[in-house]
Amino acid sequence: MDKIYASRVNSPVGPLLLGVSARGLAVLSFAPEPPAKLAGKAVLWEYSDEAVSEARQQLHEYFAGHRREFTIPLDLRGTEFQLQCWDQLQRIPFGETLSYAEVAQAVGRPNAYRAVGQANHHNPVAIIVPCHRVLAGGLALGGYGGGLATKAFLLRLEGAHFHDEAATALRPPSLPFTE
Repeated sequence: MDKIYASRVNSPVGPLLLGVSARGLAVLSFAPEPPAKLAGKAVLWEYSDEAVSEARQQLHEYFAGHRREFTIPLDLRGTEFQLQCWDQLQRIPFGETLSYAEVAQAVGRPNAYRAVGQANHHNPVAIIVPCHRVLAGGLALGGYGGGLATKAFLLRLEGAHFHDEAATALRPPSLPFTE
């Protein structure tokens, strides 16, 4: 059974769970508890602030606006298709976005945009494998495991252009001007 060292870190988007294996960062999650399995295989969790210190530092720099790329080694576990999608996500530059259809095209499966959405949903390393940079058609936010407010926050932090449904929904109705 593989051992994952875990710790929590507070962030502007709420508490994050970090999990590091001997090979690299395996989990960056919004979930309150570590998953029992990674890619279908049971793992043993042990809490260690020291083991996740590099990931914690890079996240701190990102949220402070001082890091645009992450250099921490990753230990991504998934199907071949998921790994292809997650690799493509890491190629999306800071502050830019792609649609689900564009990611599907980039991995050689142009009609698999829904499968790309599912691969994003199962991304075990949020933020660093930037599934928040994938938008639905027309620059709409689409979905996000950390919630749409978190996705919008991350995209604003990076200066990306997107259609903010939440801001639109909160906009007061226009009233005719009368004298």
